[in-house]
Amino acid sequence: MMQDRGILCIAGVTAAFLTLTACDTAREQLGLNKQSPDEFRVVARAPLTLPPDFSLRPPAPGVPRPQEGTAADQARRAVFRAEPEPSAAPKQVASVDGRSEGERAFLKSAGAEKTDPGIRALINRETAEINDSSLEFLERLMFWRDEEPPGELVDADAEARRLRENAALGKDVTAGETPTIERRKKAFLEGLF
Repeated sequence: MMQDRGILCIAGVTAAFLTLTACDTAREQLGLNKQSPDEFRVVARAPLTLPPDFSLRPPAPGVPRPQEGTAADQARRAVFRAEPEPSAAPKQVASVDGRSEGERAFLKSAGAEKTDPGIRALINRETAEINDSSLEFLERLMFWRDEEPPGELVDADAEARRLRENAALGKDVTAGETPTIERRKKAFLEGLF
């Protein structure tokens, strides 16, 4: 009974799908229709062309563009919608350092001429110190090892035996050599795992 219901459900869905796809608007909505481009709306792009004057050279740095004019001419055109005067040659706005008079006046009022010329070297030096200290911390974190205690390690059993022998023989406590333990050098990765 359950299998019959499942088969009927699948058959119903298939019939509904086939009925919908037979309708033109449903086919279009589902994207089943082939859509070719409209040949009247296709526009060919114009080929790239070179300017007729091949002797054009790029402008020199700091010199305003001849078609733009000076800032005063641009303001006059924007406010009064006036055309530039053809006889007026553009003035040189930028100086040797590439800044206009207004920029230089603004920088002077801000105190830019009082800056330290070696500031970049100072910043680089301070940054290097910070980086070096963080590198030391990182190396201590990665390659941590307990530091060896200063001095020599005395062998307690052998020292007690030496003191008993000196007392039995009537010698001074400082007589004889103090027994020490030789520290073994550890391998690079020994003790990490």
